[in-house]
Amino acid sequence: MKVEIQSDVRDVAARLGTGVPYALKVLAGRLADDPDMGEPSNLPGILTVMIDGGMFEDCPDLSVGYIREPDRIEIRFLRAVQVGVPSGDAQEQREEQLADPAAAASGVREVADAWHRITAWLKANAPDSYAALHTGASPAEIASLEGDLGIQIPIELRALWLLVAGDDGGNGWGCLPGNRALMTLEAVAGVYRLKMDAQAYEDTLNAERSEDERITVWTATRIPVVALGPADISSGLYVDVESGYLGRWSRYNEGSGEVLDTLVTYLEGAADMLESPALATGDKPGLIGGALVWQSSIDPVQQDDWRPWRG
Repeated sequence: MKVEIQSDVRDVAARLGTGVPYALKVLAGRLADDPDMGEPSNLPGILTVMIDGGMFEDCPDLSVGYIREPDRIEIRFLRAVQVGVPSGDAQEQREEQLADPAAAASGVREVADAWHRITAWLKANAPDSYAALHTGASPAEIASLEGDLGIQIPIELRALWLLVAGDDGGNGWGCLPGNRALMTLEAVAGVYRLKMDAQAYEDTLNAERSEDERITVWTATRIPVVALGPADISSGLYVDVESGYLGRWSRYNEGSGEVLDTLVTYLEGAADMLESPALATGDKPGLIGGALVWQSSIDPVQQDDWRPWRG
């Protein structure tokens, strides 16, 4: 059985400890012999196996997620397990009540594939932007955020956050079109509370308004995901839990609306524009030094430094 390890997983391994790459190599050999050794995770289609860090030098306990296909295995997720937290973490072990498990598994895979395409491009062409990406969140951190928000996080968004939990921006520019940036989980919680408070205020006024005059600036089903920039959370994009579509949000409550993209199609669109810039519409990728800079956000004084990416 062929075992493949994603390049960004190798990068995470190198950062976690000098012994982690070797531990991952040993696991790959074991998976080749026993591809079904993993346990089902809370992500459909993803199997999880634990590595005892005590068996290797400079290696923490690890949780490894992989996809098993008929002729190959692909290791997609790697994270250190906090000391003292049992491997059977309740969040990892809980059984999701999914109406369509096959569709959920497909969504997880599509998000992971799109994000890996983006990070592969960044690593090869925009190292400053690649270095600015956060490592993935732990299942416990996502569960904690879910508890704070009081709503169930969509499986596709959960899969993305397991891969990346924010973007500090390469030289101040986020890596998504318009140089938007994936928000940290802390920023997600902060903006969500801010918007819920804004709606609570409107609700007090709505009590005195006619039905036609009532104002909705936010609903509890909206989860902010993308910010205008790494240091600018005045506006951005949210995922609507009920519809699955993205929408625009603003701190000033103007201009919200559907984007007509799901999280999957949004990430796939960004990956397509990076890989085939000649076909890009709406925005164009380019470089300033080692950072990805999208044409729509170039400051006039930086125009001469910007190099369009032509593939």
